[in-house]
Amino acid sequence: MKKYLLIGVLIMNSCNQPLPLPPKASKKPYSMTNHGDTRVDDYYWMRLTDEQKLTKPYDDHTQEVVDYINAENSYTQASLEHTKGFQEDIFDEIVGRIKKDDSTVPYMQNGYYYYSRYEKDKEYRIYCRKKGSLDSREEILLDGNELAQGYDYFSIGGRSVSPDNNWLAYGIDTLSRRFYTIYFKNLRTGKILEETISNAQGSVAWANDNKTVFYTSKNKTTLLSEKIYRRTIGEGAGNDELIYHEKDNEYYIGVGRSKSGRYIVIWNSSTLVSDYQLIDADNPYGNYENFTPRGTKHEYSIVHFRNKFYILTNWEADNNRLMETSENATEMSNWKEVIPHNDKVHLLNMEIFDNHLVLNERRNGLRGLRIINLASGEEHYVDFGEETYAAWISTNKEFDTNILRYSYSSMVTPWSIYDYDMDERKKVLMKQDEIIGGYDMTNYNSKRIYATARDGKKIPISLVYNKNKKTDGPNNLLLYGYGSYGSTSDPYFSIPRLSLLDRGFIFAIAHIRGSQIYGRESYEDGKLLNKKNTFYDFIDAGKFLIDKSYTSSDNLFCYGGSAGGLLIGAVINMEPEMWKGAIAGVPFVDVVTTMLDPSIPLTSNEWDEWGDPREKEFYDYMLSYSPYDQVQEKKYPNLLITSGFFDSQVQYFEPLKWIAKLREYWEGDNKLYLHMNMDAGHGGKSGRFRYYKEVALEYAFLFDIAEIDK
Repeated sequence: MKKYLLIGVLIMNSCNQPLPLPPKASKKPYSMTNHGDTRVDDYYWMRLTDEQKLTKPYDDHTQEVVDYINAENSYTQASLEHTKGFQEDIFDEIVGRIKKDDSTVPYMQNGYYYYSRYEKDKEYRIYCRKKGSLDSREEILLDGNELAQGYDYFSIGGRSVSPDNNWLAYGIDTLSRRFYTIYFKNLRTGKILEETISNAQGSVAWANDNKTVFYTSKNKTTLLSEKIYRRTIGEGAGNDELIYHEKDNEYYIGVGRSKSGRYIVIWNSSTLVSDYQLIDADNPYGNYENFTPRGTKHEYSIVHFRNKFYILTNWEADNNRLMETSENATEMSNWKEVIPHNDKVHLLNMEIFDNHLVLNERRNGLRGLRIINLASGEEHYVDFGEETYAAWISTNKEFDTNILRYSYSSMVTPWSIYDYDMDERKKVLMKQDEIIGGYDMTNYNSKRIYATARDGKKIPISLVYNKNKKTDGPNNLLLYGYGSYGSTSDPYFSIPRLSLLDRGFIFAIAHIRGSQIYGRESYEDGKLLNKKNTFYDFIDAGKFLIDKSYTSSDNLFCYGGSAGGLLIGAVINMEPEMWKGAIAGVPFVDVVTTMLDPSIPLTSNEWDEWGDPREKEFYDYMLSYSPYDQVQEKKYPNLLITSGFFDSQVQYFEPLKWIAKLREYWEGDNKLYLHMNMDAGHGGKSGRFRYYKEVALEYAFLFDIAEIDK
């Protein structure tokens, strides 16, 4: 019997239409005792395994969970029915700005120009190449639209072409759990082999014999990548050979091919440690060799060039330094410093050319490009001419060139691809995203301002608004944050965001601790037993925006996804009356229970980020901010929670349990909605346009709360 049916009528809306009562979930107490502390979880029963979700017809337990999800989804749809037409208008508006027959800028690799393109009104990319010249005949490698037919969710993973250009390996995921099946296509005949690799990461690394591949298998229970296999194409799965097994469940692993083509590189990575094994790509059946003994708190990356390796490392350098070593002597004792550590500059990544070294680095919180001439030692920075911006090294597959390709964006500048002559110091705009219907960047203003955290630290805030819509008084403002894993949210351009700005919203990014906005120190100050600094920074940034009259508590909204959803859950517990509304996307909210259970996918990889609650100090600290555990009777802001039933990163039952508990403790008349996509995972719907249906729902929720109806 369903205990959460949509029954009865609570009130009548302004159109004299009945509004449904919110669903009510069954309570089935489940006790957990740790460190002498007992917690009772009334909604623990909502957990399902992958097997239960995929086995149909559902058993009684699975059906009960799915019925509750359907009840919540139906309640959201019914409650927002009056915005349905507006949602369609927003969707059409967003999609209408996107160029339909678009293509990427081609790049050269091993004698071919590679690019992808979209055809009008189709959801998926078409991957192509041309031999030698852009005037050559187009060769279609993969048409995602044809391959996606019949699937609710579809994603193409890595695409790897063999060194002789005759074979393509590619991965396909049709469930959104990030398990790929790898296929092999003969590019001379167009035939796809019946031979496949299942339960893998989405790409392979080709050896130089053009028939041996290395691939990564995943554990179906933990979702961790843990084994590297070698296969000879044409001999079938029965001949696959296990060559590496990572037995430490705190590590992700994978395998790739060096840019030089000299090595197959097996990489291992935890939150705090990097490790590499090398295989001679000319001798794929030889043994692998460790680059340098695995450390305890050592993160680094390597690039092979000629007879040496360049190493970007945090060894005795929190913000990284650049070192080099002979390819025949890779142990750390042989490394030599090229660029020393700078506590004001964070080295992010690098690209090597025959005559130049390029560093992507963060200085004063902004991501820029530093060019070094390897012969003369002379260096310079690319000038971008804006107050707040971000630049990334783009696709550079060749060594013998003085042209750097990079991507650039700001909050008012659409995504742009440049080719930069590193000798002449001149840049050529190769492509800038076209905004259909026109876009005048002079109508918008972006700036970088600084709030002060309660402990005196600076919090940069990047914001953008339509100058013609901004008022002198408080404006509607959407504050975004993430603040975990050292991931920094750089200021960037968004086509969908124009629908917010053109309706008077200010959009702001709070560059909070837990990111690396000011280098490694910012990250260390926002993780483990410092995690609350992330939440305090976000709250203090919001209060600063209120104090400076950009907005008010009646106009301030917040948004975050995944670990950013944890942020939203925490701050609305701490300061519920500060926000008019909030959106928590695929939120990680049941922190303690999840981190106590290594059987939950990816938990073991997270202990270095959040702490291991099997230790009392971490248990007590995490419990003090865990959004699910800290739900109390209070007046929360209007809240929309989004999730995916097949989410591989944050299991669907976290947001599901959270909304059930929030409903139990909810006070006041503010709105509480759940939208769970039953055909998708962590990234939402697949496809070029379908995703924007969910964006339109989120925007309609914000506009409805802000009393904007057109």
